[in-house]
Amino acid sequence: MGQRNNKAILALEDGTVFEGIAFGAGVTQTGEICFNTSMTGYQEILTDPSYRGQIVTMTCPLIGNYGVCDLDAESAGVHVRGFVVEELCNIPSNWRSEGSLDDYLKNAGVPGIEGVDTRALTKRLREAGAMRATLCTDGSLDEDAAVAKAREAAPMEGSDFVKEVTTESAYQWDPDSTLSREWTIVNPSKEEELEETDGEMFLPLPDPKYRIVAYDFGIKRNILRSLRQHGFEVEVVNSRTPASEVLSKNPDGVFLSNGPGDPAALDYIHGEMKQIIDKKPVFGICLGHQMLAHAFGGKTFKLKFGHRGANHPVKDLRSGKIAITSQNHGFAADSDSLPKHIEVTHINLNDDTVEGMRHRDYPVFSVQYHPEAAPGPHDASYFFEEFANLIDQTR
Repeated sequence: MGQRNNKAILALEDGTVFEGIAFGAGVTQTGEICFNTSMTGYQEILTDPSYRGQIVTMTCPLIGNYGVCDLDAESAGVHVRGFVVEELCNIPSNWRSEGSLDDYLKNAGVPGIEGVDTRALTKRLREAGAMRATLCTDGSLDEDAAVAKAREAAPMEGSDFVKEVTTESAYQWDPDSTLSREWTIVNPSKEEELEETDGEMFLPLPDPKYRIVAYDFGIKRNILRSLRQHGFEVEVVNSRTPASEVLSKNPDGVFLSNGPGDPAALDYIHGEMKQIIDKKPVFGICLGHQMLAHAFGGKTFKLKFGHRGANHPVKDLRSGKIAITSQNHGFAADSDSLPKHIEVTHINLNDDTVEGMRHRDYPVFSVQYHPEAAPGPHDASYFFEEFANLIDQTR
């Protein structure tokens, strides 16, 4: 790989400017800049539809060291507007690697910048809050023009990015039961049934036990895999699908996915959710959790700089247990706005924001974080089993 020396500019709307070296695509993009504290999982972050409209900064200083692999993508493409790192690995080393991060972003048309003091950038965002930014890697803007372009960009508040990432048509997830199998390594001392495909070993899936409909607000593949691994047969539908159409399918339950943008701007979805919560068991994750807050009659608000990373402590108020969780959200449910028939079940130990809730009268619950977290942690994966148990109790 040749030496990169093209200058790149990252300009924030408050006038702060960082210079660095361009990688990925040579273009100019604007978006809300945020930071993620995960040490691994950069490809999952890049392909997570919840990052639509955002420029993502990684706080871990070395990124790209294990390359990229198609199996690790959380969707069909890259959704971030730009990628900011301190140091990009030029020579990835991993037996699963199918290419470099630099080439991956080039092919996706997404700009990247390295050589940035990401510690200083993160500190600025923590102090001043989330901001709009411009990432220029094609030399088309000087610093003043880049700052001006950032100030002209649309704010995250009021933005509906769900319409950009939702599926166009409904589909059955993994009808052949091959995409959801859990990859594994053969353990000679352990007797277990395994399935082989192209030299890779997988654990077989259980037979489907529940038939559910999943609203796609920007759903991640590992959510779909996790649902299937827990015995759910999943039909995925567009975010604009009427509640009446979903209920006419008479599913055992309804799942509300993660997704990007401002939950308060999605009133056309809130109304449909209201028609479902008293009729079917419902499980919501991330944006789905925020949608339920609005459907319950509550509100959401924008966090100062969001929760993004794989090390957020969450307390289960029912058991007192604490889990380390993977999170990616810039908005949160307002606990004071929730009606009395909604119980807050989980809180974030960093700032006491709502991380989980349930309806006291109906089989409806949600969490703000990601129990399907890939690559991890997996402390919260039990929620899929809770959804199954909830359906069993209401049948």
